[in-house]
This record gives sequence, structure tokens and C-alpha cells, in this order.
Amino acid sequence: MERIIRWFVNNTVAANMLMLFIMVAGIMTLPRMKMEVFPDINLDIVSISVIYPGASPESVEESICLKLEEKLTGLKGVKRISSTASENVGTTLVEILPGEDINEIKDNVQTKIDAIDSFPTDAEKPVVQTISLSTEVVTVAVYGNVEEESLNFFADEVKSEIDALDEVSLTSISGKKDREISIEISKNNLQKYKLTMDQIATAVRANSMDMPGGGIDTDIGEILIRSKGQAYNQEEFESIPIVSRIDGSNLLLGDIATIKDGFADVEVYTKFNDQPAMYISVFRIGDQNSLNVSAAVKDYVNQKSLELPDGINLTLWNDEAELLQARIDLLTENGLLGLALVIIVLALFLKTNLAGWVSLGIPISFLGGFMLMPIVDVSINMLSLFTFILVLGIVVDDAIVVGENIYLWRERGLEAKEAAIKGAYQVSTPVIFAVLTTMVTFSPMLSVAGNVGQIWRIIPLITIVVLIFSLVESLTILPAHLGHLKDHDNSNKKTKNLIIVKWEKLQTFLRRGIQSFVEEKYKPFLKWTIDNRLTTAASSVAILFLTVGIIAGGWMKFVFFPSVDSDLLIANVVYPNGSPVELSQSGLKVLEESLEKLEEEYKLTYPDHDMFLNISATAGGQPVRNKTQQGPGTLSSGQSGSHLAELAIELSPGETRPITATDIAKRFREITPAIIGAKEVNFSSELFSAGEAVNVQLSSNNLNELRGASVFLKEKLASYTGVIDIKDSFSIGKEEIQLSLLPSAKNYGITMAFLASQVRQAFYGLEVQTLSRGKDEVKVFIRYPSVERKTVKSLENLLVRTPNGNEIPIRQIANLDFTQGYSNISRIDRKRAINVTADVDISKTTSNEVVASITQFDLPGLQSIFPQVKYSLEGEQQEQTESLGSIFRNFFFAMIVVYTLLAIPFRSYLQPFVIMSAIPFGLTGAVIGHIIMGLNLTVLSLIGIVALAGVVVNDSLVLVDFINRYRDEGHSTLEAVMEAGPRRFRPILLTSLTTFFGLFPLLLEKSFQAQWLIPMATSLAFGVLFATVITLVMVPSFYLIIEDVRVWFKRA
Repeated sequence: MERIIRWFVNNTVAANMLMLFIMVAGIMTLPRMKMEVFPDINLDIVSISVIYPGASPESVEESICLKLEEKLTGLKGVKRISSTASENVGTTLVEILPGEDINEIKDNVQTKIDAIDSFPTDAEKPVVQTISLSTEVVTVAVYGNVEEESLNFFADEVKSEIDALDEVSLTSISGKKDREISIEISKNNLQKYKLTMDQIATAVRANSMDMPGGGIDTDIGEILIRSKGQAYNQEEFESIPIVSRIDGSNLLLGDIATIKDGFADVEVYTKFNDQPAMYISVFRIGDQNSLNVSAAVKDYVNQKSLELPDGINLTLWNDEAELLQARIDLLTENGLLGLALVIIVLALFLKTNLAGWVSLGIPISFLGGFMLMPIVDVSINMLSLFTFILVLGIVVDDAIVVGENIYLWRERGLEAKEAAIKGAYQVSTPVIFAVLTTMVTFSPMLSVAGNVGQIWRIIPLITIVVLIFSLVESLTILPAHLGHLKDHDNSNKKTKNLIIVKWEKLQTFLRRGIQSFVEEKYKPFLKWTIDNRLTTAASSVAILFLTVGIIAGGWMKFVFFPSVDSDLLIANVVYPNGSPVELSQSGLKVLEESLEKLEEEYKLTYPDHDMFLNISATAGGQPVRNKTQQGPGTLSSGQSGSHLAELAIELSPGETRPITATDIAKRFREITPAIIGAKEVNFSSELFSAGEAVNVQLSSNNLNELRGASVFLKEKLASYTGVIDIKDSFSIGKEEIQLSLLPSAKNYGITMAFLASQVRQAFYGLEVQTLSRGKDEVKVFIRYPSVERKTVKSLENLLVRTPNGNEIPIRQIANLDFTQGYSNISRIDRKRAINVTADVDISKTTSNEVVASITQFDLPGLQSIFPQVKYSLEGEQQEQTESLGSIFRNFFFAMIVVYTLLAIPFRSYLQPFVIMSAIPFGLTGAVIGHIIMGLNLTVLSLIGIVALAGVVVNDSLVLVDFINRYRDEGHSTLEAVMEAGPRRFRPILLTSLTTFFGLFPLLLEKSFQAQWLIPMATSLAFGVLFATVITLVMVPSFYLIIEDVRVWFKRA
């Protein structure tokens, strides 16, 4: 190491070129980096979806899900298989074990699925894909009081033009109904012309088609042949011949049927700011920059708005770029304030030129970090920017130690170059191992289990990269610069700037004050603690036990993942399946009236602030739900159905809003009256979700016990204070009429398949073909007219055609039984399942308290009443169990590595324990900090405590290293211990203060957007301060106790 340091000190050009390379590379990398509000989460899940049009959930379960599960059971690398059977579609999710190759699993799943040949004929081809949570950047609302056809036309035009923008790769449209051509033919016409739907379908397919016919090779080249006869609109379908008469005339489709070229019969109504609307959602994919995508769309909307006719409007809403820019500005401001405070602290304690060169290590390290962030696959987001603030004071620790030691040798009379070489080399070993131990203590977050665990890898990756450049800078660039500093003549103070003179006086005052404190207060107290070292050790252990008692006794609440405030508030209403859309519209009206009251209330409370910017209202679906939330708790996509309603409100930016979105949602819930007939009414306002606060999954093959257990658990949850939005995943579906053949059906040669086919054709329709018209995919159906398929009587009067061509009433061959179906059927590992979920009001209780109580008191009672029902904790609790378990497990192995790294340079088995003894007391400092700040403990608090271990070790390492070197010079152990504390007091205090003040602006931040990050900053900032006291007071006592034990064993 000495040769490297000497080479850089003697070659300042190399040191400067290295510095310039790091800084220029970092600056050039920065504009090309991916920017996002929250880091992407990759879910290790393979999804298989099979569309089965017109099928009930039970039919989908039996015909689709059971067959998928049968084939996939036993597949290697699979953690769990879950299925959901809904109306018209079955979905199976295959969760992958950690460490498995998801692409390989996907290929194996595809192979298994391709081998299934027993799917229903009408089922579409299975779609196998890995699940990825695409991030929506911005939504363009196309709205106006115009006809649906006109709105549809302009929405398609806007989508096409946005798709053509260079910065945009993926868009989707919602609120738009699918195009459909419906060929409606009455029963009377079928009987009159002795036709069947199959015959008409055959005629349509035969006369409406395009087909390539090969080519002809000629002397001038190949000429292609192509048959063109595809019908595309109402007139062309009407002219299709169905029957050729004896007289040579044709019976045309238009003569016997009504052709409707319109939209699918879907009941959904979307309004934006009280006008009919459609939404174009713009997503970013890969490494696209949200700011660039949003800017391109914004420019387009501004230009396009000038070209649109009156009555059609374009508005951007839910713009992630504004959210991202606000978060970047917020954290950058805190970072710059922290940087300024760190520099001020350095300048107060160090000589001005030394403080300047030590501070230079911060931009060098940070720009080096920016340079390598794309390589380690880390984007610019809230968490990565926060990590830079987190390490702001840590990166200068090694530079402080090196710089101070170099100046110490210069004060002893060594020439500048030699002082730089000797000073840097002397502390190089402890500095290197201090950085390595810090890296190791951050490393447990690299492989945290669970989906949420993926985001924590950002913290150690950035920390490790930045510390690498910090170490390089402190042992190469810093000595090179300090080795060529000239000694300044301080005698001529008249030539000095007045500010510098006053600053040096302040430095002198602080230096003398610290020296006075060390001599008069610290040394006597240190002497007392050393003389009473067993009492000191016992007091330390007592403090530690008290800390653990505060946490274990529940005096401090623990919340796994704190609320991340969003600028979007969503209220959802869910009615029983099959409810008419008019009922959903009435529920939506209640929400809108409550929102008007809330708006009036806030206008009186906050007269200078417009709280609500835009409002989207939907009856018949929930298009916005989950689109703007991120995290594993938002896996399910937005739903549709006449029984659903949604009100989405875009709030003013969180940086200027005087109240949190969570508080607005809470007040919205309070003033909204009970909505008659609604099964669920939910209010959400979180940007990121780790899952439902309470989620208990019940599974059994006995459906009656499953339903009973669900009701039992919901009643128990309702008795807990602060538990809200209680619901389950089970719901009664639409009424069903189940057909079963009578024995007499055999006399007519009618089978179940024969009957089901004709009933399906009559009421759902027979899909003849699918054609492409522009960008629309249009399905063509043959079915009865609407009036002949809207009532039960229509089914009872249905005439079924027998194989020989006769027609008989359906009542003669089949029973029609009225039953109640299910809206959807959930299955887990081949058992039916119901999830009972709830949210909690954090001001009254926590999810951990509720779950602990129901696990201890309620779930055992549930199993005694319903013995066939099994339960498991899902949602946030599952993420918490996986994440915390792996953090603690990884932390244990990290401590073994830290011990090894300390044992090697100290060549001792016992001294690493002395150095590491300060680690547990970081917890005490963190708890004190949370109490002072009035915060709950969160997973971020624990991660801060884990990260704190490395910082705490560094101070102890430097102290113990000084004791050992002082003893090597011939001093006694007691003399070395008494000398080490006072001699290392200032650098240890300085490293702690730089860490604390680097985080200080964030600790005082009042913006709602940064509140979820403050617990981690609190753990680190206050933990460092308390650990400094431990290091300076208790570590010397622990050192002597270890020596006493070693001597005692030698004597024994």
C-alpha cells in the first residue's frame, strides 16, 4: 500500500487525471440514467390466462383451472400455484422459488400447457407470460360532451399520434368499448327459411374472406394472386348470399338478419371532470426516462389541443414526472443542505485547506457512484437519492482520519510529501478494514427475501460503490493534494480577509473548548469508568436490556412499511355481482356528493389552497385502481363489471398541500354516508403498497366450512378498534340457470354438448370471425335479437333443433334449475380459498398488534369450529415475515464476516469483540431518536440500525488500533487506554457529527413525501451520536476487561 500512496504523491498529474476521469464520467452518465419515483419490482411469477367466453366461474374452474393445476403440480422450482376462476376467464399464477430461473420455468410451463388437449372448443389459446408491473408515466384524458362515436374517433387518433412519438413505446386506452358486428336473426326467420345458425355462420365464413393464391412467374417477374372478399362493414355483410334459390336469385344475409356495426354490449360509463371521457395511459419500459416521456406527451397535448374541434378536450393528469421532479427537488435540496452542514462542521474542526480537500471527497465519491449505477442496475429514484443523503457524512470518515493523521505528522516537522506518505500509510490498514466492515454491514440488504426486499438492494449497492470511490480518493487523491500544500505564514493577519480571521478565531475557540472539555470533564470521567469497569459494563448491559424491554413491551409500535403519500385518492364501491349499472351509478353519486361537501369544508379550512385538481368517475368498472400504485400489494389489475364504481381524485402536489392524502382519505371516509346495497366501500391513497395490512388466507375443500370461517373471522376483526375496510374475496355471483338433460333427450339423439352449443349460440352468440379494421380488432357474432334473449321466458320458449332437423321445446328435454353462482373462485395449491382482508387506522392500532391478537385468540377458535379449514398470513404480514427473517439471518452472517475482517488486522480473537461491543448500543440510540421524533419503528428503522453497525464499528476500530499502537511503543495497557480516548476524541466526534448533520435537514423535513424515509435517517443519526458516547466511554472499559480476563487465564 505504501508504494501506491508514494506513487500518487509523487505523480500529482495521475492523481488529478484520476479525479477528473471519475467526475467527468459521473457527470456524463447522469443525464442518461433511468429516473422513476419508485424502483421497479420484478415478481417471480408466471401467469397463465385462458379466456372462455360466456362461461360461469364454476365452468371456468372445472374446465380450465383444474386442468392447468393438474398439469403444473410437481413442476420443479415452483413455490406455490394459485388460480382464480372468474366469469369468462381463468388465471393461474405460478410462484417461483428464490434463485430459480424464471425464463426456464416459463418454458417448462409452456411445454406442460401445450400438452393439454381437453380444453373446451370455445376456449381461446392459453397465454403464458411473466408478470411485470408496468409503470404508468402519465394519463391523457380525452373528454367532452359529444357522441360516443366521435369521442372514440378522437381517442383513437390521439393514441395513434402519441404512439408515433419517439419517446413513447407503450400506451393503452381505457373507457373505450370494443368494436363488434352483431348479426341478429330472429327465431321466426330461422324457422321460416329452415336455417340454423351454423349454416349461416358457414355461409358468412365462405363469402367473407381474403386468401392468398400463390403467384405466377412471368418474364417480367412474379405476379402475386390474391382473393379478396372480406366483408368489413354493415353493407358488405348484408350483401352476403345465404341461400341460392331455384330461380337463380339469392337470399341475402340482410334479408333475414339485422346487422349492427357498433360496440360490444358493455355497461361502463366514464366521466372526467363531469364529461364523458376515455383515457390513454402512457407507460415507460426498460430504461426510459419518465421526465423525457412526460415532456414529449405534454408538448404533444399542448399542440394537439389547438387543433381539436370545440367540445373535445385533452388534459394530462396523474403525471408521474411532476411527482418525480418534486421528489428529486425535495431530496436534492435536503442533500445540498446536508452537504453544506457537513462542510461547515469540517471547516469548524479542521484547518480550512484540509477541510476543503476532505470535502472534495464527497463530489468525487458521489459522481463515481453515478458512473457505476447503471452497471449495478440502479435508477435515480426516491430511495437511491435518499441513500446518497444517508452516506453523505459517512464518505468523509476515512478522509478525516487520513487527513488528520497527515497533518499530525506535518506538525511533528516532517516535510509535506513524507508527511502525506507516512500519515496515509500509517492509517491505511484501519481505514481499509473500516470501509470493508461498513460495506459488509450494509450487505444484508442485498438479498432480502420477499418482493419488497428487492427495493432494499439499492441502499447497499449505492453505499458500497460510493465507499469504494471514497476509499480510493482518501488513499490516493487526498494524500497527493495534501503532500503539495504549502505552509502559509499566519503572522501577517493584515493581509487576511476579515472573514477568515474571524473564522480562525472561532476554530481556535472551539478547539480550546474541546480541549478544555476533554481535560476537565472527559478524562476524569473516563478514569472513573476504567477504575469501575465492571460497574460500567453492568450499566451498559442494563441500558441495552431496557431498550429491548421498551420494544418488546410494546411501548413503541412497529409498522412494517410506512405509508407512502400519493397525489391520487381513489374511492371504490363494490355491489354484489350482477347488480345493474344503474345501482353503481347511484353509489357513485353518493361519493360525488360527499366529495363536494369535503371540498367545501377544505375551502373554509384552507381558503388559499385548491385541494382537488381533476376528478375521474366510472360506473361499471375501476380503470384507475392499482394503475398508479406500485408494489407487490397491487398485483391485481383494475376490474370491470356493472357492479363496480370508482371515483379517482387528483390532489394538488404533496409539497404544497397542507394535509396528507391519508388524512384526506380518512376524512372522506368519515363524511361518506352508508351506501345502501354496497358490499364494499374502500378509500386508498398510497403510492406504494406492500400488501393488505391484515390478510388471512383460509383454504379448504369444504366450501361451507370455508364460508363459515370467513364470516367468523370478519366478525372477530370487526370487534377490534381501528380495523377498517373489512372484506373477503368470496362473493355470491350472478344468478344461474343450470341445464340438465332429461332421460327423454336420448330419444331425440340430443347430447349435452348438442344442447349447450345451441343455447350458447342463441344467448351469447356464435363467433363467426375476427377481422382487423384499422387498429381495431372487430369480432363478428351471430345471435338472437336483444328482445329474444333478455328474459328467462326467452330461454323457456327456446326450440332445440334435433339431429334430424326437427325442433322441440327445451322443456321437453332438459331441466332448468335456478341457482346462485360465484363471482369468482380462488384456489391455492388445489384447494378453494378465501382471503379475509382489512386495513388499519395507524393512529389507533397497528397491523402487527391486530394479527398477533387474532393469531393468539381468534384463529385457534376458528380451527376448532371449522377443523377442515387451514389458514396462512398473506399480504403485508407475509412480506414482513420474509423480509425481516432474511434481514436478521443475513445480519448474523455479516457479523461473522465483520469479526473475521477485524480479527485479521488485529491478529486477535478477543479484540474484535471489544470493537463490536458498540454495535448493540446503536439500537438504544435509534430508539431514543424515535422517541424524540415521535416516530413508530418501521422496517426502514431496522435497516438503518443494520447499516449503523458499520459506522459504529469504524470509531471503535480507530480507537482500539490507537491503543494497540501506543502499547507497541512501550506504554502500559492502562496508559494506552487513558491516552487513546483523549487523543481520538476529536476525530471520533467529527466523524459522528458529519454523519448526523448530513442527515439533519431530512430529520426536520416536513414534506409529506419524505416522511416514510425519516425513520431510517433517525436510526442512523441518533444511533451514531449514542454510539459515539459508548465508543469513548465504554469501549475502553471493555478493552481492559478483556485484558483482565486474558491475564487471569494466563495466571490460571
